[in-house]
Order: sequence, then C-alpha cells, then structure tokens
Amino acid sequence: MKGKKLLIACSGGLDSVVLTHLMKNLNYEIALAHCNFSLRGKESDGDEMFVIGLANTLEIPVFAETFDTKKFAKEHKNSTQMAARDLRYNWFAEILKDFKYDYLLTAHHLDDDLETFFINLSRGAGLNGFTGIPKENNKIIRPLLNFSREEILKYAEQNNLKWREDSSNEKTDYLRNKLRLEVLPKFKETSKSLLKKFQKTQQNLQASQNLLEDYMALVYKLVVSEGMDSYKINIKKIKELPHTEALLYELLNGFGFSEWEDVSNLLEAQTGKQVFSKTHRLLKNRDELVLTEIYFEKDDKEILIFEEGITAPITLKMEPSKYIGETEKNLIYVASEKLNFPLKLRKWRDGDTFQPFGMKGKKKLSKFFKDEKISLNEKEKIWLLLSGEKIVWVIGHRMDERFKVTENTRKIFKITYLKE
Repeated sequence: MKGKKLLIACSGGLDSVVLTHLMKNLNYEIALAHCNFSLRGKESDGDEMFVIGLANTLEIPVFAETFDTKKFAKEHKNSTQMAARDLRYNWFAEILKDFKYDYLLTAHHLDDDLETFFINLSRGAGLNGFTGIPKENNKIIRPLLNFSREEILKYAEQNNLKWREDSSNEKTDYLRNKLRLEVLPKFKETSKSLLKKFQKTQQNLQASQNLLEDYMALVYKLVVSEGMDSYKINIKKIKELPHTEALLYELLNGFGFSEWEDVSNLLEAQTGKQVFSKTHRLLKNRDELVLTEIYFEKDDKEILIFEEGITAPITLKMEPSKYIGETEKNLIYVASEKLNFPLKLRKWRDGDTFQPFGMKGKKKLSKFFKDEKISLNEKEKIWLLLSGEKIVWVIGHRMDERFKVTENTRKIFKITYLKE
C-alpha cells in the first residue's frame, strides 16, 4: 500500500484509533472519515469532535458527515443498523471517488470475525458464511483481522492512546452485542488459544470454499445459460448431477432467497410457478428455471404520445413515409388516418384483446403470449401502443390488423421501436 492514498473509517473507538496511529507511524498517506449517525445525542457529537481533534493532532485530513439515520431507515423500511451501514459505505465510496483515495481501511479484528461466524451460524448460512470477513474486498482493506481485541487494547495502553467508548456497545438489544458480552466470553474460557484455533478452522473452511467455487464454475457452464436480463438453469441437466438441492443453493444464494424448500420444489412444479426474494424472481418455465430481477413499474401508468414520438420509458420514433417497407418486430407501417392522436403507451392488462396482423378474429393477449411462448418476465416488460382503446401494436411483437396499410390508405406512418 506504499504510495497509495488511504482513507480510514474512524469512529473514535479503540480499534480505529489504534489503526490510525499504526498507519501514521508507518508513514502512510492517510485521512480519516467519521460518520455521526445522530443516534446518541451529545455522545455522538462528542465522538465527532474527538475524531476531528485526533486528525488535527496528527496533522492529517479529516472528513465528517452527520446523518439522520432513523429517518433514512424509516424511508427505506430498514433496520437502524442496516441503514447506518448503507449510509456509511455509500459515503465512503463517494470520498474515495471524489478525492482520489485508493483504499478504505476499516478496523475489524479477530473478535469481530468470531462474532460474525456465530451470527451467520444463527442465520443458517452456507459454507461461504463461515470463511470469515475478507481481509481485502475490492477497495476495502482490513489490516487488523489477524489481531484480537486483547492485543489491540494492549498496544493502546502501552502507547498511552486515548479513545472514545460507545455506550450502546454495552446494550444487549442487538445480537452482536449479546454475543460479545454474554456468549463469547464463556466460550473463550474453554480454551486459551481459542482464537488461534478459530483462525485455523477458517483457513480450512476457506480451502473447502475454494474447491467448491472451482467445482461450481464447471457446474455453471454446464447448466446455466445467460440472456440479456436473465439466467436460465437447465432442469434436466442439474437433476442429472449429484446433490441437486445443494447445487441450486450455491447457484442462487447470492440473490436473497430464503425459502429454499420452495426453490427446490420448483424443479417438479408446473410451468408458471415462481418464488420471490426482495430483488429477484425464480420462475419455472417448462424445462428451465428462469432467474430475473424484479421490476417495480406500475402497470396502470399511461403515457401520451404525439406525432413526434417518445423517448421515455422506451424510445419510439414516428415519421411519415411515402412508401411501405417490410414490417419487422421493431418496425411497423400503419395507416395514419386510422390513428387518433395523442396515442397512448401502457403495459398490458388482463382482458386486453387485439386482432393480430394477418388474422380475422380477435385474440386475448394472454393467449397470444402463450402461443408465442413468451415468458412471464418478458410479458411484464412488454408495452402496448394504443389509439383510443384499440391496440395498435404489441411493441416488439405484432401489430394489429385493423391499422394496416391498404390500397386506400392516403398517408402512411412509420413507427420504429429503438431498443436501448
């Protein structure tokens, strides 16, 4: 890290103060970043002033930001802890980018790692949840992970360092505090070398994780195909492999799913069955499981379109044409006199019908989608172009017969769907 600009996340507590002094004594180019989460009143303000004073004493730059954490948590429907985490890391990322710092240093240590192990144990984590806090993760580096809190405290006392104590750390409201204060002290009494043995255990688990990742890379190539906005798991191929449910877990555990029995049941479910996480959908579609991100668009939104076209949420180009060319999925020619402007753009709804180009009778859109083998995820992204209440075009798929150009057409309109 020599020659690099380093930003240290400094709360003012023991661990971050020791990290700051160590990096300063080793002559690294450092700055401090302190978050005031406004959760402990004057105590929080006191922490901020302490960190600013520390930076001034060491003659290094300091960044300090105050957040309304409770308001942010309420707006984002999240816990106070998770809100504080999001606020802090988003802000750190901004500083790294705006002020050209190379790395963010945090003061996580070996006891933090042990606490995290037990927290993940209580949540039913897989192997990766027990391999430990990474020492380096993209631009985040944790130099103290090999040291215990006892060793850090000893260094601070030997060097007469001062730090701030966070009174909230003494409350057992949070699982991490309860583990730190009540559970792990008893556990450590079973062996004086427990933390060192714990490190060895994590090294063994990490070796197993590395083997698993190598194997999963081969499985991924065999059973997964990638679309523009989806991943498709071949059900037949994955069922031919041993430990199918475990493979599904490894393929999907990064997408927020928690009901793993429901995920596994999709292998034998009927087409159309699906399981949701907060961010993703897993859909059974014939002989595949289709993973897609959830789109949060309102189905009832209508957008007016005038003759010059529209550029959001999709791009439609509309222009007069002297002749009719070949109609394609993303290009249609319509009889202008049959259009009543402004046209409307909206998502499809249950009960929508149209007369597909080349057909005599009407057809429900739901039946059209089924016949065209359009998946649920694709259906949700389809927009309709309407004149009045009549569908002119199922955009990107089929125009309506009623708006086609005939020999009696006086004016032709060319409409192009320009995919982003």
